[in-house]
Amino acid sequence: MKKFKVCVEETVSDEFEIEASDAGEVLEIAEQKYFEGILVPKPGNLCSTQIAIIKPDNEVCEWVEIYPKYKLVTQR
Repeated sequence: MKKFKVCVEETVSDEFEIEASDAGEVLEIAEQKYFEGILVPKPGNLCSTQIAIIKPDNEVCEWVEIYPKYKLVTQR
């Protein structure tokens, strides 16, 4: 049997409320708070998952989108 390396990439999202005078200020505040570790999406709010096989020369092959075996359902 051969050994392979795979790369798994998950995309998560979350919503945050920010007070600002305009859209430009919102983006500045959001970026600052993200890098300060304040705006961090919670695990479990999964949007997409994909996997790729890493070639022997460390190049990534084509990404294949997969779906989680379960979906977290939240009601607002």
